[in-house]
Amino acid sequence: MMTDIEIAQSVKPKNIYEIAQTAGIDEKYIEPYGRAKAKISLSFLSECGSRQGKLVLVTAITPTPAGEGKTTTTIGLGDGLRRIGKKAVLALREPSLGPVFGIKGGATGGGYAQVIPMEDINLHFTGDFHAIGAANNLLAAMVDNHIYQGNALGIDPKKITLRRCVDMNDRQLRSVIDGIGGMTGGVPREDGYDITVASEVMAVFCLATSISDLKKRLSDIIVGYTYDDRPVTAGDLKAAGAMTALLKDALAPNLVQTLEGTPAIIHGGPFANIAHGCNSVIATKTALATSDYAVTEAGFGADLGAEKFFDIKCRAAGFTPSAVVVVATVRALKMHGGMAKTDLAKENLTALKNGMPNLLRHVSNIKNVYGLPCVVAVNRFPTDTESELELVTGECKKLGVNTVLSEVWAKGGEGGEELAREVVRLCEEENRFEFAYGLDCTIKEKLEQIVKKVYGGDGIVLTPNAEKQIKKLEALGFDKLPVCVAKTQYSFSDDPQKLGAPEHFSVTVKNVKVSAGAGFIVALTGDVMTMPGLPKVPAAENIDVDENGRITGLF
Repeated sequence: MMTDIEIAQSVKPKNIYEIAQTAGIDEKYIEPYGRAKAKISLSFLSECGSRQGKLVLVTAITPTPAGEGKTTTTIGLGDGLRRIGKKAVLALREPSLGPVFGIKGGATGGGYAQVIPMEDINLHFTGDFHAIGAANNLLAAMVDNHIYQGNALGIDPKKITLRRCVDMNDRQLRSVIDGIGGMTGGVPREDGYDITVASEVMAVFCLATSISDLKKRLSDIIVGYTYDDRPVTAGDLKAAGAMTALLKDALAPNLVQTLEGTPAIIHGGPFANIAHGCNSVIATKTALATSDYAVTEAGFGADLGAEKFFDIKCRAAGFTPSAVVVVATVRALKMHGGMAKTDLAKENLTALKNGMPNLLRHVSNIKNVYGLPCVVAVNRFPTDTESELELVTGECKKLGVNTVLSEVWAKGGEGGEELAREVVRLCEEENRFEFAYGLDCTIKEKLEQIVKKVYGGDGIVLTPNAEKQIKKLEALGFDKLPVCVAKTQYSFSDDPQKLGAPEHFSVTVKNVKVSAGAGFIVALTGDVMTMPGLPKVPAAENIDVDENGRITGLF
């Protein structure tokens, strides 16, 4: 059996101009990066962006080590829609090098449902992440230089909130002391690094709608506070113009293709457990302007990616989704039911039934909290038995939701045709889309509503530090912003060990800060790290390249 990268390398990509033509994008808007990938000029949206397709979100159950296949299903659905005669375009996130070289591996789909060129997308791609990291670190350099050069703004070195970033899992950089090179080495202080996908610059980049909007958002980034507790922004440091210059080219969305030639726009990639987990607004708008069905995804389970997609991205951009796909696997549900990963190949209806509440809570949230039509896509594995599949179907029917078997990993678009037909049907259903909370609620009320409505918990516990920070943000007038909860992806709760659909729990909020440029408040819960570490055996150990430049081991 071929690996994902071998399958990807076996298909010759179509010329990117042909893919652009498929999407209805004139070649004058295409800026090629070689033959198989390109940037779409920002002028395309302003000149040709009046068309509005249906927006379809693909999300998933709470992830497990067994795998769910959300990105694979998203890609296969796009191919399936085209196979049944619909004009579909994908809008996906760019992979981070952290997971590529860490545990998770690449993020371009799998089997016969992939986007290509797989190696390029998973590695440097068109340089967007490098530009985002450079813009972030330019701002960090200007903060410390300002202090070194006399500190006219009165920035308190102990109150700097901006951290440097690098797109790599490197636990060594979580906490550092810098500026220790003597008189000319800067002002010594405690500092630290986030992974690039957790940077506020990434969030700003993904929510910006134009170069001017990008510059305004960058200018609003709060880098720290003065000795008398006034916020200092990138605008105060006169950094926004230079940061925008670094990001100008990156802001144009990237065009690639699936193995079957479906246009795919891949742009931006914040993590959903520590950031808002969605591709760029510009990418989604471009997909909507070039298709009848724009298929997109949000990171991790629906309690994270989908919640943030609805409550942050859709609110900011004015999107109204038409349908939602919740991806699940029998294997993962059995893990939620207490089964060990090593035993998942065996039929176990008891474990499956015990794990079903996880799926059903996600489905109920989509239908009842957000008011959207929903279908469950069961990503089929060869070990799944008919009895197991029937159990999943029967339990979902009790909620009035259909279940469709997805076989896109093995069959590509052909294995996604049934799912595509169900999605088309759902897109014509009544849409009662609403948010989980209103912006007029207090910060505490917003957090309470997310925990109670979406997570199924009893409420929140604020540490004294979080209480103090909320009062400060309220005094500064940031209390009407939406909230972005940084939480473990492995549980509805803030405890990664609580699988399934836990009840009677509270979520402890340890830290609350504002991302004023992005336009949301970040609430840190549990032990979520904004700089992950590598595992004992990182994926990087298995990646190699031969004398001809052919890469192997990239998932």
